[in-house]
Amino acid sequence: MTPACQSFPAETPAAGAGLQLPASPAQAPARSQALAERIERYWTRRSAGFGQVRRSEIAGDKWEAWRGEILPWLPKPREGRTLAVLDVGTGPGFFAVLLACETGCEATGIDLSEGMLREARALARETGCQARFLHMDAEALDFEDGTFDAVLVRNLTWTLQRPAQAYREWCRVLRPGGVLLNFDADYGAVDFTEMAKAEGAHAHAGIAQDLLQEGEDIRRLLPLSAEPRPQWDVQALARAGFASVALDQNISSRVFRVRDDAYNPVPMFALRAVK
Repeated sequence: MTPACQSFPAETPAAGAGLQLPASPAQAPARSQALAERIERYWTRRSAGFGQVRRSEIAGDKWEAWRGEILPWLPKPREGRTLAVLDVGTGPGFFAVLLACETGCEATGIDLSEGMLREARALARETGCQARFLHMDAEALDFEDGTFDAVLVRNLTWTLQRPAQAYREWCRVLRPGGVLLNFDADYGAVDFTEMAKAEGAHAHAGIAQDLLQEGEDIRRLLPLSAEPRPQWDVQALARAGFASVALDQNISSRVFRVRDDAYNPVPMFALRAVK
């Protein structure tokens, strides 16, 4: 039985909704290859730890919690077709594995970190779920237009150099009527070295100080660290071509009821955008 989850507010049409959108730039800002490589190295160094956190999620209450937050909002599969779902920034593959196990969908996870992909493939083997995992840039997807029925994202958007470009890409690979579910937090507004000091069990505890400092140094270079969120995201999704956008800022109260090793001390929000 699917756990009860709080409904998103009524979806707001992305066009004509009274949003004060900034002028659209002539082109996406340049991407720093050096910074991209630095980010990839950072997350690869953290991949084993993230793999353990995701296993803790499966062993605890988070599998059922996330199941209840995702399944009710997926589109219905087209007649005679299996639902095709893309997990962008899959990390150790939790969402891709969950969707493959629970729905039998064609689940694809992508990530820029080979370390994270190794963890994802291991998790799929351990759970016996069929999901494929590919090395790919979230801002430049190697898929044709309209490939997927749904795109899922967790804790990724804030890490991107060109998040507006990523939103356009995620919209592009969705079929008409397809759904984007993006779960994130305003990580740009917190100091990583201070966040790790939060009392009680949480996902950021026990991380080596040099890794914390590297994460903090990278955070300060990322564009979304200087933007108000999730307000920025609602506007960016409208510009990316989505027909409607809904925002839920109460997700943490439902997913993180238990203070365990997978607990996130930074309040999360959820965005549901329909193409």
